[in-house]
Amino acid sequence: MEIELFSSQFFVALFSIIVIDLVLAGDNAVVIAMASNRLPAHLRMRAIYVGTAGAIIIRLIMTFFAVQLLSVPYLQALGGLVLLPIAVKLMRPGHEEHIEAAETFVGAVKTIIIADAAMGVDNVIAIAGASHGDFLLVVLGLIISIPIVVWGSQLIGTLMERYPVLVVIGTAILGWTGGAMI
Repeated sequence: MEIELFSSQFFVALFSIIVIDLVLAGDNAVVIAMASNRLPAHLRMRAIYVGTAGAIIIRLIMTFFAVQLLSVPYLQALGGLVLLPIAVKLMRPGHEEHIEAAETFVGAVKTIIIADAAMGVDNVIAIAGASHGDFLLVVLGLIISIPIVVWGSQLIGTLMERYPVLVVIGTAILGWTGGAMI
């Protein structure tokens, strides 16, 4: 289903994608910070940028295929069923992943890309569902949300801790997306 560019439905879907990605990417921001933590300062930011760029490329490819797969009858419903337990998991404390810090630049970049790909499956399914098959929405949502996650990971984590209602709102949007997909 193609959404008319710049319609209210377009902006609602874009907002949903951004919120879903920000809520689900909290763990990914922690991975980015932890993977590059042991690197010297001059390599740390470079590893974060290179690793994040690689993660974005992988995420776009995965989401492209997810958008295509969700057009197959009943696979969208299956994707929606996958999202519901993810939303429940977000509401439980202590759902974070543990990642070891890398000792080298290449190791940090590799850790960021691989961990993001593994942890990003829920993001991919949710974003594909919220996009209603419109890949432009996916690209715009990622272009807006990924830099916020990378540069604002500390702030996002602090805001989510200070205002748990943000996690509840993101979880509600995720559940709503899952229900709509079903």
